[in-house]
Amino acid sequence: MTSPTTTIAGTGATVRVAVVGAGVSGLVAAYRLRQALGAEAVIDVFDASDTPGGLLASRRLDGQLLDAGAESFIVRRPEAVGLVEELGLAERVVSPTSRRPAILAGGRLRDLPRPTLMGIPADADQVVDLVDAVDVERMRGDVGRPMDWTTGSDRSVGELVADRFGRSVVDRSVDPMLSGVYSCRSDDIGVRASLPALAARLDSGAPDLTTAVNGLLPPPSTAPVFGALDGGYRLLVDRLVQAGGATMHLGSPVSSVDADGARWTVTLDSGPQSSHDAIVIALPAPAAATVVAHAAPQAARGVATVATASTALVMLAITPDVALPEHSGVLMATGEATTAKAITLSSQKWAHLASDGGPGLVRASFGRYGDPVDHLTDDDLVSAAVADLATIVDLAGGSRPLTAADLVDSTVQRWPVGLPRYAPGHRELVASALADVPPGLVFCGSTYDGVGVPACISRAGVAAAQVVTHLADRGPHGGGTMGS
Repeated sequence: MTSPTTTIAGTGATVRVAVVGAGVSGLVAAYRLRQALGAEAVIDVFDASDTPGGLLASRRLDGQLLDAGAESFIVRRPEAVGLVEELGLAERVVSPTSRRPAILAGGRLRDLPRPTLMGIPADADQVVDLVDAVDVERMRGDVGRPMDWTTGSDRSVGELVADRFGRSVVDRSVDPMLSGVYSCRSDDIGVRASLPALAARLDSGAPDLTTAVNGLLPPPSTAPVFGALDGGYRLLVDRLVQAGGATMHLGSPVSSVDADGARWTVTLDSGPQSSHDAIVIALPAPAAATVVAHAAPQAARGVATVATASTALVMLAITPDVALPEHSGVLMATGEATTAKAITLSSQKWAHLASDGGPGLVRASFGRYGDPVDHLTDDDLVSAAVADLATIVDLAGGSRPLTAADLVDSTVQRWPVGLPRYAPGHRELVASALADVPPGLVFCGSTYDGVGVPACISRAGVAAAQVVTHLADRGPHGGGTMGS
């Protein structure tokens, strides 16, 4: 953040900003605003939940507090790593073990192909034992085959990859990866929003998909791709709350935000109002559309069209008598006879979660766009997780079958409004929706520029900078109080 805030903070007037949403995006926005506006500014954070963090949730399993949402972040992007260092948590960053993930495809466990671009293979030899022979040959014939791509256009990832590499590559390599990242199958996700670098490479004239993918893969490296926090994301959430110094209004759902002359009014479901100089909306798409419906109808209409996936996470503690497979996890190919879309063998993947004589810790993920989990009870989900894990243990040649009697503990975390669907045309939709937003109202979160924690951190910083610019343009102004 830069100089305009110093001038504003030094006027003697109290700057007051509201952040609606206390997920990682809202908390980072509040923290960046605190850095920019100084200690005198009043920053109010509102959230319907009684606990900050949003999708960075934690649940107790066999006495341990574990991540029940996101569990890791990409260390090759600077945003999360930089924030962790800023907040004094660098010594708590841990790397995965050397165990590799597998794919369940055709009723067998196969090694996850690598290197890939979000599951799109770089070479046919990587997937020769995974996909249909006809599609291996199709991949080998990709170079030199005319490319059907128009600069500036968009299409689904599944359509593009099926055309160039074959449907079995989509089902057994791309879908498993994208289902884990976006909670969508590749036919439901646009290239331009989910893989912008690939779209840019095709726009610039890459002659085929093979050339485009290979041009985007980083050099081979043994450095870890992912990191996590020993102690979980709750450490980051707590540190952000502390460093942001905002007034936290938890259990306080916002019904609307409205322009009030040059200022903004936040109205809670329970009735009280507060007056602010600017508002940051850090909510999932459906909630954001409702809250800004009156103040920014164009934005509300656009954001309301962004669909979300209903998902759930089941966490299991398994008796140590059962040997978990020597993998970090298992992704499920499309069409497999399983209910979960992925299983993370957490105590195999992260050394800090393993203990001699302690239970095996497992996460089973359910639900995608178009494949909701609302009809399944918690007991249904736990039973399905145990059954799918038993299948994995059996296929891996476990010492003995896993049964329901081996379950030490379990917990279920539901996300009725999960990740947004980045459909073809998503970037243009967002740009159009936000093209005429009133000054002082800004947006951040996974709806806009990426679903991962680093992307949300980046977008939150952009939102905070937009607020700072707005305040600098306005100059001196007054404040307000709850109930005004």
